[in-house]
Amino acid sequence: MSKVAVVYWSQTGNTKLMAEAVLKGAIDKGADASIFEANDFSASKAVEFDAFAFGCPAMGAEELEDTEFEPMFSAVEGALVGKKVVLFGSYGWGDGQWMRDWEDRCKNHGIKLSAESVLANETPDEAAIAACNSLGETIA
Repeated sequence: MSKVAVVYWSQTGNTKLMAEAVLKGAIDKGADASIFEANDFSASKAVEFDAFAFGCPAMGAEELEDTEFEPMFSAVEGALVGKKVVLFGSYGWGDGQWMRDWEDRCKNHGIKLSAESVLANETPDEAAIAACNSLGETIA
């Protein structure tokens, strides 16, 4: 059984809804899954998990949230190589550049993403929630 960490940061609740859908998909597929807000996750916790789903909305000029999520993600990047990893997040402007940049960053650090990232424009619709469920199933 996979041990899955769903780690997210959410300002408006949109990315939190997505994280909960990922968690449900992983649990429904039989994983031992836990959910964490970014400020409650660390590199020392990362070693306890086989698979990861990270969620962060686009902030500022389409970038990761920089006070809690970015420092946490930087700290755990090294522990993600060779593990199942997926990304998700919401945005309210732009065209998803923050996600493409984040995917490229993962690739450049040797992190192979296990599925296509899921993006939601504002509040996730049924299709985005279903795609998040599938992310959870993929890493379970």
